[in-house]
Amino acid sequence: MEYFPQWMDRRESNALLARLQSDIDWQQPSITLYGKSHPIPRLQAWMGDEPHTYRYSGTDFTSEIWPDYLASLAEHVGGIAGVEFNSVLLNLYRNGQDSMGWHSDDEPELGRAPVIASLSLGAERDFTLRRSGTTRQAHSLLLQHGSLLIMKAGMQSRWQHALPRRARVTEPRINLTFRRITAV
Repeated sequence: MEYFPQWMDRRESNALLARLQSDIDWQQPSITLYGKSHPIPRLQAWMGDEPHTYRYSGTDFTSEIWPDYLASLAEHVGGIAGVEFNSVLLNLYRNGQDSMGWHSDDEPELGRAPVIASLSLGAERDFTLRRSGTTRQAHSLLLQHGSLLIMKAGMQSRWQHALPRRARVTEPRINLTFRRITAV
């Protein structure tokens, strides 16, 4: 991993957060876990340079075409990560009750050793890590407003990550996870 705590300045981060909150058509799809359908505990949007299909937790998602400002941001982030990103999964955590459980971004559409860049805006939240195959948390990193986290090739096969609930968090957080969808 590589972490840039103040990758985007506060004014620019605030402006992007406000724009995403108002511009994006946020959805709350359901996913299948252990044979049951559940609404995900956050809002999301899936966008890219063309309609890409991405499957996780038994559900297919097809991306909307991203606006120019997200395409430009993907190009800038990709220059730092060394990847030509063609899609972004946007997650809106409305408060500390919204979360993301333990997982690895290891779907076939992402290729054998995906690089994922994660831009955080809004409320600071803990990003927790554990080795794949274990149940014990190994690390925690507080993701700051305007920070960029790059999960490098090989990380998804060795580690799982989560964004746990935090009762004291009352403000929203938006996370943009830039990805490269490849042919399966």
